[in-house]
Amino acid sequence: MMRLSITFLAGALAATPALAEPDYAARDVVQIENAAWSRDAVLYQMNTRQFTREGTFKAAQAQLPRLAAMGVDIIWLMPVHPIGEANRKGSLGSPYAVRDYRAVNPELGTEAEFRAFVDEAHRLGLKVILDWVANHSSYDNPLTQSHPEWYTRTPEGAMMSPAGTDWSDVADFDYAQAGLRQYMTESLAFWVREHGIDGFRCDVAGWVPTDFWETARAELDKIKPVFMLAEWEQRDLHRTAFDATYGWGWKEAFQKLAKSGEGAGPIRGYYNEQQETWPRAAMRMVYTENHDQNSWDGVAAQIYGPAYEAAIALSFTGSGLPLIYNGQEADNDRQLKFFERDPIVWKEGRYDSLLRKLIALKTAHPALHNGRYGAAMVEVPTSQTADIYAFTRGEKGARVFAVFNLSPRAHAIGFEKARHLGSYTDALTGAPASFKGGETLELPAWGYRIYTETK
Repeated sequence: MMRLSITFLAGALAATPALAEPDYAARDVVQIENAAWSRDAVLYQMNTRQFTREGTFKAAQAQLPRLAAMGVDIIWLMPVHPIGEANRKGSLGSPYAVRDYRAVNPELGTEAEFRAFVDEAHRLGLKVILDWVANHSSYDNPLTQSHPEWYTRTPEGAMMSPAGTDWSDVADFDYAQAGLRQYMTESLAFWVREHGIDGFRCDVAGWVPTDFWETARAELDKIKPVFMLAEWEQRDLHRTAFDATYGWGWKEAFQKLAKSGEGAGPIRGYYNEQQETWPRAAMRMVYTENHDQNSWDGVAAQIYGPAYEAAIALSFTGSGLPLIYNGQEADNDRQLKFFERDPIVWKEGRYDSLLRKLIALKTAHPALHNGRYGAAMVEVPTSQTADIYAFTRGEKGARVFAVFNLSPRAHAIGFEKARHLGSYTDALTGAPASFKGGETLELPAWGYRIYTETK
């Protein structure tokens, strides 16, 4: 018996397939292909309600040629859907309290006028993405009656707002429900297929399961290549769901140093963390202002103080996908009321010219492109490391070299490594500049220089 058992065991082992050799090859976290038009894209956030005196798609459409001439690429429209009336905040309510996912808010215009807006944007070479609120709806969305099982419930069985928020005007969805997932995916596809929308900015994307977004993205890409931006910071969102995520850490770091006057440390820490923990192919959206900050935190120029211009310039030259908030180019100097009609006062702003130059710079120089298409930042050590952040991006002969004094102190700066040597042009003034070693660059408090290499 023992002999038979041994023989049987030997045969069984011989028949067992050999374990595969481990694959030690590096793998990119990001598996999706970005739409070609996102390569050097600059985002422009538009709140239709506040963008013009009329607050309509038709009035906003008349401004599209100006935005195209400015050089922006993607118009991000804040939610355009009908707004719920139940538990409404303010007189007009929050656009994030969606009553109907497949309709436009009549206060903003008709469906035909919305389609005309998108068509004109496309004619001008612009793309349009919609703000999408997948995590919750208004309490009077018809889905609450037709599919009550799609909503999260309190222990007592009542619909509830997202846990831990004061969002009393919205009811939380339950993504354990397959029917909800199908409905929401088909609603996203509706706007791409029927209205030509080019993608979505997805509100509180991390509160919705990642596998939902991955499924939805695959379905949208079957229609046409789309661009997806997540309001969240999470590496795995980039795998097959999102092109871009929020770089909240950038804003927080810059605001910290602007307020404290402590120097370049916080922003250096941000970029170091990006390099070490985030895949280079992941686009990280950076901004100095958006609707949340303006409405709840304050006006950007006041938050950043004298560091504001440097913050804008760094958002375009450092790694990241830059965002312009509507009215920023007009030096909007007040907090816009979120739940009311509160039109932007348009005027010629001091930052309009700067934004145009920075957009042109980013477009013209591949080193500054987004995600995998741009070049890594290589820090150039200086004699004033605590306050100065200097870096190059790109290959020798086609580099961008930038020096930022991120402090309220003026400095005469020496460079301690030869990582930047070459002939350059000042990107904003056109003046020639040469770095052969031993030079000293003088920068005032919060001053900066951006150079493009000449061959």
